[in-house]
Amino acid sequence: MGKILVTGASGVVGRHTLLHLLKHKSANQLVGLVRDPSKAEDLTAKGIELRQGDYLDPEALDRAFVGIDKLMLTATHAFTDRNTAHSNAIKAAVKAGVNHLVSMPIMRKPNSAFTMKEITEEDIFTKKKILASGLAYTFAEHPPFLDNIHFYIGQRAHETGVLVPTGDGKFTAATRDDLGAAHAAILAGIGHEGKTYRLTGNPAISFAEIATTLSEVTGKKVPYRAVSEEEYTQIKAAEGWPAFVVDFAKGWVHGMNTNEWAEETNDLETLIGHKPTSPTDFFRKHYITA
Repeated sequence: MGKILVTGASGVVGRHTLLHLLKHKSANQLVGLVRDPSKAEDLTAKGIELRQGDYLDPEALDRAFVGIDKLMLTATHAFTDRNTAHSNAIKAAVKAGVNHLVSMPIMRKPNSAFTMKEITEEDIFTKKKILASGLAYTFAEHPPFLDNIHFYIGQRAHETGVLVPTGDGKFTAATRDDLGAAHAAILAGIGHEGKTYRLTGNPAISFAEIATTLSEVTGKKVPYRAVSEEEYTQIKAAEGWPAFVVDFAKGWVHGMNTNEWAEETNDLETLIGHKPTSPTDFFRKHYITA
């Protein structure tokens, strides 16, 4: 039986995917692709094979994908050459005879005109490349990461309040652990080829409701205040973020505030076999000490 390879294995999403795959498959069936094996020694200790490679090194990808049956194409970071990186991985998968490729584009509403620099154009490019490649595929579409919400509202929002640009939209964020579990279920299962899963968390929540939730879990009033784009820029800059990262944050907040990710599906729950982590549970367990 061919092996399952997860790219970006030393990152959060890739690591969670492999750890959940261990619940379905033996370690000798699993491979992680990493740039630096020293950053994934915990996976080696569990018996997972590591292969060294980089999306921007096609020859390394050719070597790494030998004998691979299923491939998890973990999206590379924003502010890199994502089109070239993903294109190289898709070409190497075709060359290696990979039978099934799973990728993780960001969800968008049907026929959406919403765009976000570093994300939407590259995701559209990657999906087109996959569809044209002839590979069997599954699109595991992601909402915003619940465990990244502190990036938008501030690490100490439970003390300072939830201060974000104006908007009353809702969004269905999910944890990277739950998403990794869904990836593992797809990779280890059968019958997922040609399907698109919209892996929404549950329930949808607004920024104002996040303030209410933080009030509930902390036992003290956490205010919500809509701020101007200019004030939000100043707040994020004061946290130490460079201008291009602040603009990136504003893009995500705009999408959340305009219901780009408001849809609720059962796809994530069905794949992982239980309710996904709710915002209330996440904030109660993680936010205060994040």
